[in-house]
Order: sequence, then structure tokens, then C-alpha cells
Amino acid sequence: MKQLQNRQLVIKGIFLLIAIIFVSKLFYIQIVNSKYKFSANKNSIRFEVQQPARGLIYDRDSVLIVTNVSSYDLMIIPREVTEMDTLKLCELADLTIEVFRKKLKNATSYSKHKESVFSKQLDIQSAHKINEALNEFSGFYIRTNTTRDYPINTASHTLGFLGEVNQKKLDTKKYYTKGDLVGISGIEAAYEEELRGEKGMKMILVNVFNRAQGSFNNGEHDTLAIQGKNIVSTLDIELQQYGEKLIQNKIGAIVAIHPSTGEILSVISAPNYNPNILKGRKRSKNYSVLLNDEKLPLFNRALSGSYPPASSFKLINGLIALQEGALTNSSTYFCNGNYIYGNNKSINCHHTPELIGLSKAITISCNSYFCNTFEELFNKYNTTEQAYNIWSNHLRSFGLGNFLDNDFTIGNKGFIPNSSYFDNYYGKGRWKYSTIISMAIGQGELGVTPMQMANFTATIANRGFYYTPHIVQKIEGSEIDEKYKIRRYTSIKPEHFETIIKGMEMVLTNIDGTAKSCYVEGITICGKTGTAQNHNGKDHSVFIAFAPKDNPEIAIAVYIENGTWGASWAAPIATLMIEKYLTDKISNVYLENKMINGNLLDLK
Repeated sequence: MKQLQNRQLVIKGIFLLIAIIFVSKLFYIQIVNSKYKFSANKNSIRFEVQQPARGLIYDRDSVLIVTNVSSYDLMIIPREVTEMDTLKLCELADLTIEVFRKKLKNATSYSKHKESVFSKQLDIQSAHKINEALNEFSGFYIRTNTTRDYPINTASHTLGFLGEVNQKKLDTKKYYTKGDLVGISGIEAAYEEELRGEKGMKMILVNVFNRAQGSFNNGEHDTLAIQGKNIVSTLDIELQQYGEKLIQNKIGAIVAIHPSTGEILSVISAPNYNPNILKGRKRSKNYSVLLNDEKLPLFNRALSGSYPPASSFKLINGLIALQEGALTNSSTYFCNGNYIYGNNKSINCHHTPELIGLSKAITISCNSYFCNTFEELFNKYNTTEQAYNIWSNHLRSFGLGNFLDNDFTIGNKGFIPNSSYFDNYYGKGRWKYSTIISMAIGQGELGVTPMQMANFTATIANRGFYYTPHIVQKIEGSEIDEKYKIRRYTSIKPEHFETIIKGMEMVLTNIDGTAKSCYVEGITICGKTGTAQNHNGKDHSVFIAFAPKDNPEIAIAVYIENGTWGASWAAPIATLMIEKYLTDKISNVYLENKMINGNLLDLK
């Protein structure tokens, strides 16, 4: 009897379970499916990611230098792709059949269920034609997007460009999906997270012909994309344009900094390119052309180029000697046209023999004076290694030999070798000051970037401190990093800078100053010329300067490859830019035209 009752319970349970299944199925058909699929038209829902517009970029005077324009992407959801006229879609999207197959394979490998970009930045005509024929291309749809536009053709290296997100970012950053664009260089890369914004999501009703029928449930479940934050850069775009005009048809770099803030006014690498060619569908092709150009227009010489500091380095050697007591403001040396050292070796000078002091030595760029100073400095200490370590530590306090921790994502830290470098090369205890005497005049193993030299110049202008150079002044809704507001002091006392600065002033004002031809009436410019040795061709022209002498507003470093003397090209370009920045006019039109029309591209 009990067994019969158990059987009845089992049978009732089975019937109850069947009833529940039927009721659940009926509920799905009548309630759930009626919301998401309309039986008459068989409408379904497509989830579309809404890409945010990137933040805009302005110069320091609120001039718009990077903006957005509408673009159209062809999207794909591989699992929804069915048999279709592939050749027609290729024709409409301007793709070859080989490229189509490759893209389809890549999209499927990425995800059969997730949307991804199949072909980005279609022109408006192609996008409209594909949209009209979507019923023929199941699994594809058009997404409205934005792309970058550069209303002013300038500052390509500084602003940077966008490129397709790589696999590493896809694996580590949940924000991105295949086909997304991301900042690759410049401000676009350095401030990617601020500029990119936040994605949104739309639920779109589409019919059997793959055509959008409107938002699902009146957009109740949609989330809006949030535009990226706008950025105010530190660039003076007029100064940037002017500098690029002066350096055209030359190879080199210019960096200008506001000494009292560390804000970068101009950063130029030449040759450069029109930033607008690295956007849109031809970006990859144009990038390849630039990449294969022997003059390396993609290489940012201002941040990554490594050059000898040349005679500009005599300034820091003078400062170190003053700090260490190896030199006084009144110390003099007799120069008879050369400096003799070692086994009757010599370093030549180029001026009339005379007894000279520190300021005059800077004015005429006397090699002999600074070699004697270097010798005196090293003789103060018990060992060469001790002297060298003290000397190199002073250099590093100016930010030389180290990354300056600015807000760019690339850069070269230059090269200030450790004493162990020479121990390994010559043998421990087997080298002395005369072994590295070329460093006294900024040659030898030393390597610096134009950015470092501009910062070095700003440090002299400030009489012993600098602010970390940075390219962004304001970020919408947030503050820039506090590290850019901190004074960074060198190991040199402030009082030692005045004699150095007096000499720099005389470089342009004295009759025998090495840059007297670049003197600008009404502006006290303090500068130093340099000729950087180049073992692969003509020497490089170098000039650093700041102005005015008191309360300086601009510090600048200019390197012109194969330009020989500092006064030939670098000094004129620097002083013209200083005058333009401070007065908004040019007094020496002849010199300006000479710089603009000068062509050094074929010099080696």
C-alpha cells in the first residue's frame, strides 16, 4: 500500500514538473519574447557600444588645436554573419576580397559574439550606401563615431596621433575592444585616460532586414557616452608655428620653456609632418611612408635625440668650479691659443692670446680657460674617481643624465657616465682628468637631449632651480600633477650664477662675443654658442639662451644638425624666436628670411 502511494506521488510530481515547464515556456513566449522579438516583424535587439568623443586640446591662449569630426565605422558581430554578396560589400567599403577575408578571420578569432570594428573611418558616401543595403549584410552595421582633426598644421610630434589598440592593451585594459583607437604618441598618449572619455551603450531594435527601427523601450536602458576631458596645453601655438617655419628644410630640434613655471612653450622636431595625414583610412599607408623616410620625420629629436652639449657645457663646468672652490669670480688664465696636456697633446682655441677671466671666457668661448678649470677642479681631490663623482653629481642635480619625469611618454635620459664606465674601459686607477679632458668643453662621452638643455638653461635663468618641464597646463575638472609645481634645486649656490650670466649676456653684446651678430635691440638676451662634434659629417650648430636677463620669460635650446658654428644657424633661430615671443615682431627681417630660406637637408 505504501509502495502504491509512493508511485502516485512520483507520477503527480512528474505531471507537476511538466506543467511547470509548459507554463514557463508559455511565459517566455508571451511575455519575454514579446518584449524582445515582435512576432509580426521578428524585431530583435542589437547592443551598440557608443564611442565617446575625445576631449579637445587647446594652446595656452585657448586656441583650439585638436578637435573632432564625424566618421563612420563598419561594425561586425561574426555569429550573425550569414551568406551574402561579399563582392558588393567589398566594393561599397573599398576593400579587396583578400582584406575582407583577413578581417573576417581576425574578427571571428577575437570573438564570435562581441562586436568589433571591421573597417574604420569610412567616408560618408560609403557609409550611407552600406546603411541602405544592410538587409543584404547580416551581422554588419554602421556606427557613427568621431575622428581627430587638426585645424592648424603644426606640432605633430607634440600633439601625437591615434592608432588601433594593440593586443597588450586589449588583454590588460577592460575599457578597450578590438578596433578602438588609442593615443600612440604625444599628448594623445600621455593623457589617453583623460582624453578618451567613457563609453555608452544603446539597445537598438532591428528588423529582419538588419535595419534599425529605433531605441528599445524608448531608450530607457541606454547609457550615454561621456566625452573626454578637454585639455589646455602649455604650447604657444604662434611661437610653435614660427619656430617650425624657421627650422624648415633643416634637421634638428627646438625646445622653449617658461623658466618660472616649467611650462613648455614650444617643442619642435624637424623634419616633421602634417598631423592630418595620420588620421582616417590612409593613416596606415601614410605612417609606412613616414617610417621609411631616411630623414626620420617620425623621430622626436627634441625628446629622444642625443647630442654632445658642446661649448654650452662650459657654463656648468664654470658653476661647478665656483661651487667647489677651484675657481673664483676673479680667477684668470692666460690663453695663447691652445691647452697642452698629456703627451704633448693640445686642444686649440680660436682667438687672440690674452689673460682672461670667467665672464670673458664665456663671451669668447675659450677652450683653454675651461680645460685649465677642469684640471684645477680634479687636482683638488685625492683621487680622480672622487673628483669625477663629485663633478658628475653636480651635473645630475641639473637633471642631466636622467629622465626629467616630464609628462611625455617617450624620451632619452642622455648619458653622463659613472666612474665605473671609465674603470671598465681604461682600468681602475688608470685614468685621470686628462683622459676625459674633452668633457671640459662639452664633448667626449657626454650625451644630452634638447629638452634637457632647455631645462638646463631655465635653471640658469632661475639662478639654481627648475620646475619639471610639462606640456599640459589644465585638465577639465581636475588639477595637473603636484610634481610640476615643486621647485627642484641644484647643488650650486645661487650667488655663483651671476658671473656666468654676465658672460652669457656679453656673448651677444660684446664686440668679440660669439653671437654678436644675433644681438636684438631692447632685449637683454643671455646665451651661449656651441659646435657639437659630429663624426658622421658636418658639426652641429648649438645655442642656448634665456631672456630677459632679469625676471626671464623664456629659455630656449636649439640644435641644427650639420649647421657647424653655433652662430651660423642655432643662435639666429633662437634669438628670432625670443624676439617673436616677447615683442610679437621681428626687427631683423634679413636674418629672418635667411633662416626661413636656408636649406641644410643635403648637408652631411
